[in-house]
Amino acid sequence: MRSIRGLGRRTKAAGGALVLTLTAGGLIWGFGLRGDGSGQSPADTCRGALAVEEAEAFFGGAGLEFGGHTSEWVGHEIEYCAAWARGGESGGVRLELNIRPAAAHRASGAAEDSSATPIGFGWNGSFVSGHTPEAAVLVDCAPLPGKGLLVLADAREDVEELSDEQVAQVARFTTESARRAAERFGCEGPLGQRPSTVDRAGWRTLPLARTEGTCRDVADSRDTSRLGLTTASEMPVGGALTEECSLKLPAKGHHVRLSAYYGPSSQQEIYLDNRYPGSVKGAVTRSHPCKGALGTAYFKFEEFPRPDAEKGVRSSVRSEDAQRLLTSFATASGSRHGCPVT
Repeated sequence: MRSIRGLGRRTKAAGGALVLTLTAGGLIWGFGLRGDGSGQSPADTCRGALAVEEAEAFFGGAGLEFGGHTSEWVGHEIEYCAAWARGGESGGVRLELNIRPAAAHRASGAAEDSSATPIGFGWNGSFVSGHTPEAAVLVDCAPLPGKGLLVLADAREDVEELSDEQVAQVARFTTESARRAAERFGCEGPLGQRPSTVDRAGWRTLPLARTEGTCRDVADSRDTSRLGLTTASEMPVGGALTEECSLKLPAKGHHVRLSAYYGPSSQQEIYLDNRYPGSVKGAVTRSHPCKGALGTAYFKFEEFPRPDAEKGVRSSVRSEDAQRLLTSFATASGSRHGCPVT
């Protein structure tokens, strides 16, 4: 999961300060939804945005209880709410919803996870079916700070304990709650369709010439020959809010990572890179303005192990090659998100 990797590299650079910062974000999610306010009506839960019908379908038609609260995060109001089966019929399983303006970028859940697949069906959004299913949807919304509405949801249960239909239902719960929230806030952005399925594919490692996901059109024959590239690891493409492509270099254990961030995911990554510059020493980055909630797209090239003259680790990729790979990746990714990169 990308957020865990990111936490590790920032912790090393900043002596643990980031752990406290990000853990605080997680605690806000965790507290206040453990039965507090249970018995609320659906209309009072996230101010009517929680998609009750989708929650009922997740719990197999069981009667539901609801709870939630609002809080402040980086100066913006955040709404948290949850639904669970009445009387403990669900064995403690909960559907949790988080509604925030795009400017409230911290702790972005599925939105910042490079292992996420696109929700698809016309949405800018990400879906994670790892340990627990999570989803994120971003909608253009001029009235809100950051010009966007970010809706996050998850099922607090091990994915292996859920049926395939329940896993897919998490995505539907997210998109249909986003639809209600968008109407409430007067968002003008186009809304997608209710997902009929979810893509649970994981990372694929395959020959570079056969890439069709996040690594497609990144390296041409000149790059392949000059750098000795042979294989790539990639994820499916669509409107995921974070994308990543990994290219294997000839030396054992060496690889290149190319990343793209959009909307709150971009704000989060830029914030962390600026606050902990030592954690991205040697990286090549570029930004590009997009329309609406996608905001400023942020693209990054990183080589691993990181070049470090003091430890005798030299770069395997010349600066001009790194720039060319990053430009190709940014162009392909930006095009997929309706944000042409020139």
